[in-house]
Amino acid sequence: MSLEDTVEDPVTTLETQNVVASSGIGQEIDLESVAMDLTGADFDPGQFPGLIYRPADAAATCLLFRSGKITCTGAGSIEEVHETVHVAVDALAELGIDVGTPEVTVQNIVSGADLGERLNLNAIAIGLGLESVEYEPEQFPGLVYRLDDPDVVALLFGSGKMVITGAKIHDNAEAALEEIIRRLNDLGLVG
Repeated sequence: MSLEDTVEDPVTTLETQNVVASSGIGQEIDLESVAMDLTGADFDPGQFPGLIYRPADAAATCLLFRSGKITCTGAGSIEEVHETVHVAVDALAELGIDVGTPEVTVQNIVSGADLGERLNLNAIAIGLGLESVEYEPEQFPGLVYRLDDPDVVALLFGSGKMVITGAKIHDNAEAALEEIIRRLNDLGLVG
C-alpha cells in the first residue's frame, strides 16, 4: 500500500500559508511624516526600524523602510501580495510621494500539507541520507529536509504534517511534496 492509497491525495492538502515579497519605490521615505498621515500605520523606531502598514482593505501587511524598500508579508497568495503592495503604493502616492510602478518579487512561499499518517522520523532521517537531513528531536520536533530540485526546505513532523518553505512559485512547493512522497514510498517508510 502506498501513501497515495492511505490518503486521498496528499497534494490536495497543500495550502499556501504565507507569501513574502519585496518591492520598492526607488527613493527614501520620511517614515515619521508618513506615519502621521497614513491610516493603519504603526511606527516605533525604538522597536523596529520600519513602518508597519496594515491597510484596512488588504489581507497582508507591508513593512516600509526609510530606503524606500517594501516587504509584504502575511499574504495567502501571490495575488494578495500584489494587491497589498499596490494598496500601499497608492496610499503613498496619495500623500504626494512619487512612487512610479514598483516591481514585486516573491521571496518565499510557505506552504503546509498533511501526509495523512504518522511518520517515523528516525527512519526517514536515515533513509533520506544524513547529508540532506537535520534531525535533532531534543532541539526541534521536526525533521529538516533540504531538497536540491526544487530548491526548498521541508519540515516533516511525526504527525504527518509538513511545512515547505523557500519556494518562489506554488509549483515548487507542489513538486517538493510530490518528490518527498515518491522518496518515502520508494524507501517503504510510508503506507
